[in-house]
Amino acid sequence: MRAQRSHAGPPFRQVGRVPYDVFAMEAATPLPFSSVAVRNRRLVIDTLVVDDECAVRLAAEREEPARFVTEAIEIGARVLDRELASANTDFVRLEFERAARELKQEFTERAKGVADRLDEKVDEAFGAEHGHVATVLARHFGDESSAAVQHRVKAVLQEVAGTMREDLRKQLTSDTQDNPIVAIQRASLKVVRENADQQAANLRAMTDKLEALKLEVADLRADKQRLAEVSAAEERGTAKGRTYEEAVFEALDALATSRGDACEALGDLRGDDGKKGDVLVGVDACTGPPRGRIVFEAKDARGLSRPKALDYLDRALSNRGADYAVLVMPSEQHLPARSNPLREVNGDKLFVTFDPQDGSTLTLEVAYSLARARVLLARDGEGGVDAGAVRGEVERAVNALEDVKRIKTQLTHASNGVSQAREILEGMETGVKAHLSAIEALLAAG
Repeated sequence: MRAQRSHAGPPFRQVGRVPYDVFAMEAATPLPFSSVAVRNRRLVIDTLVVDDECAVRLAAEREEPARFVTEAIEIGARVLDRELASANTDFVRLEFERAARELKQEFTERAKGVADRLDEKVDEAFGAEHGHVATVLARHFGDESSAAVQHRVKAVLQEVAGTMREDLRKQLTSDTQDNPIVAIQRASLKVVRENADQQAANLRAMTDKLEALKLEVADLRADKQRLAEVSAAEERGTAKGRTYEEAVFEALDALATSRGDACEALGDLRGDDGKKGDVLVGVDACTGPPRGRIVFEAKDARGLSRPKALDYLDRALSNRGADYAVLVMPSEQHLPARSNPLREVNGDKLFVTFDPQDGSTLTLEVAYSLARARVLLARDGEGGVDAGAVRGEVERAVNALEDVKRIKTQLTHASNGVSQAREILEGMETGVKAHLSAIEALLAAG
């Protein structure tokens, strides 16, 4: 009973050659076959009877016993094939290990023979006394051998040294371009001449620069003398030698006294942020607690930028605990760029010009009144002050002051009608002061 090879898997083997434990894993009862054959790639079994209790029970539980028998045979065949493959693998592994041991032993024996033979050849070639290499080295490099390499090299070097000495002597004693000393001498002379010419040129340039520096020093001395004269004239022009800050304080003090405000000079007193804030005015501080504070910063230097000026006023507000800040400068040329006098910034800062030598405090009085009105309007929580009327009077005062500035400009450039323009100017100043009086009246009524 022998199975033929199928295309679906490995060839069948006789049942008698399969180990008993392979069948013992799947079934304990042998299958009595009456007829087994392979036809058209199919296994045909006739009159098959199975007495295994487990197989009978499982077949009885299935709805299709024939399908169950087919699956059981297929599964058993695959298990049998896997076990046979495992057995063959163990056999191959044992054979491979045996062959490896034999190969290792043979390789060891051959390697030992080759090593012995190689030792003999090495001793024959490199032996210390009779080796071929030692004999050749003694013949070519030994001191007793006249044909040794070192003797030949020494003779060649002596010949070359003699030739080089003769050539060098000829070159050094000649006066041609072949002599390197001649070339060095000529190059050195050329460098010396170039350095001398360059030093002469540098000396001439230095002399010219010294002359120019002398002229500049003379000009600077003259400028210093002129500045000293101008400074002396400015000191003589100010009232009894007062500085600009003191002049601003004196003018503000007069304005504050007429309104019942307290004016204090703080330029020399430090606060939390230094000495920022030169003059501090307490509104209505002469009759009780101040209803607000105005800080004035006097600057007579040019070049102050607008952002820096606003930052300086903000810090002065914080440093002096004020509600409103005013920057006072001598002229419009001293104001920061893109800034106009008597134009409020952020509702709590103002730029104004005041020239003590002009003799007029009108612009400073307008700025003072505007700042005072802003402080009182901000502190009037009940709305007792007519804010609209105050703003209107302020605007009219500012516009009238613009007319005053235009007339002053005309007075500066005009040569005729000076007296008439002066009368108009005085009338305008009277009108501005009337507006300021109206502001004070409105505030007092509030």
